[in-house]
Amino acid sequence: MTLIQLVVLAIIQGITEFLPISSSAHLILAPLAVNGWQDQGALIDIAAHVGSLVAVLLYFRAETAKLFRGGVDTLRFHPSDDRKLFLFIAAATIPTLMLAGVFVAFGISDMLRSPVVIGFTSIIFGLLLWHGDRSKGSREGLDQITWRDAISIGVAQMVALIPGVSRSGITMTMGRYLGLSRPEAARFSMLLAIPTILALGFFAGIKILQEGAGADVVSALIVAVLSFVCAFASIAFLMRLTQRMSFTPFVIYRVIFGVLLLVFAGQLMNA
Repeated sequence: MTLIQLVVLAIIQGITEFLPISSSAHLILAPLAVNGWQDQGALIDIAAHVGSLVAVLLYFRAETAKLFRGGVDTLRFHPSDDRKLFLFIAAATIPTLMLAGVFVAFGISDMLRSPVVIGFTSIIFGLLLWHGDRSKGSREGLDQITWRDAISIGVAQMVALIPGVSRSGITMTMGRYLGLSRPEAARFSMLLAIPTILALGFFAGIKILQEGAGADVVSALIVAVLSFVCAFASIAFLMRLTQRMSFTPFVIYRVIFGVLLLVFAGQLMNA
């Protein structure tokens, strides 16, 4: 892989992982849009996700500490608010992991990696984000999250296994429908990304053991660092934006992106 390809992939992963515009859609389309680009391989995938993971852990370091303490309290069977948050995140992650296993077992993921699918999902779930964001919900604070909220958001996250839906987009949409404020819906979505990214890294690690790394360590480090910088910046941007305005700019982007994909789908699939 060339340096330019590594940089572009790292930037795409870092910026789109946490914004509600679907990182998987952009990562799938990048090699299709540029002739001669090869698949990045499992090691580069892991490096990109590690960079994103470190970014969310550092940005939400106070909440990460709560999750760590909650994990310890869970093992000790000690009731606490931290334990409740940890269990909420764990419970919300389980549905996605179960469905991901089905997708992998039956090869469903590969069947959905199409510009047409991504075009439609980008538009449909972008409009759903707009509709959910019209909610007057204003519940603030992670202590306001309930079991109903956690399970509902976790079930919604399952849909994000379809490219173009956007994990952060669908979870924030559900959060808004449930009455959470924009910042709180975004915060819970970001925290929910932690176990999800860890799971993706685990599956990519298995793929490396089965097929080999397919990339050198220096390339992986470049991607990890760039992905971290871009992810941290995108998280900061999103959290500030939720304090000032709606998700409408992302909705507009998704609709335009989706329409362009549908128009040029034939050319992309023949690239």
